[in-house]
Amino acid sequence: MKIRSAEFAASAPDLASCPPDGRLEFAFIGRSNVGKSSLINMLTGREGLARVSAEAGKTRLINMFTINGEWSLVDLPGYGYAKVGRETRGRFSAFVADYLQNRASLRGTFVLIDSRLSPQKVDLEFLQWMVGCGLPLVLVFTKVDKISAGACQANMEEFLKALRELSEDTPEVVTCSAKTGAGREEILRFIEGALSEEEPEAVDEEEDGEA
Repeated sequence: MKIRSAEFAASAPDLASCPPDGRLEFAFIGRSNVGKSSLINMLTGREGLARVSAEAGKTRLINMFTINGEWSLVDLPGYGYAKVGRETRGRFSAFVADYLQNRASLRGTFVLIDSRLSPQKVDLEFLQWMVGCGLPLVLVFTKVDKISAGACQANMEEFLKALRELSEDTPEVVTCSAKTGAGREEILRFIEGALSEEEPEAVDEEEDGEA
């Protein structure tokens, strides 16, 4: 898939404020500071498209980007380490859950996991919720350039083992690096496949022409 254009489209504080369903959407979510914005910039080839911050929990809105004028990438607020009050943090969880469960145009969610870490409780709890809701997802292990291949593989295997205790189904897995571009083709290939499945219903001309 070739990315010809990538533009900021909208920011919304909740599902009700999102633009009307139109273009198909693919969301990115993960623990705060896992590299969501950097990954979106790498995928689109547009440095600075999604804001990158060193302060965990900085993204507090549903941020949407239109790709090729045809579909959208969505940067969701990170979970786990947002430096906000408990009441506000609860609202984050509620509106993100609302978006993931009820956004009709959402076709897939990429859940980002830091490859440098052993399984984190907050990641597993979020995935357990996703699995319980029957929401389709792809696991993306980020920052693989910052860890040795052996250590990365060990952490991934440990994480997937923990995940299998929550669900019998193992989701598709991608390893990526915003710095080297690793994983870009795999993610775009998944999106391209999902888009190609959205074919308009064929019209039965013979039946349509009957009186």
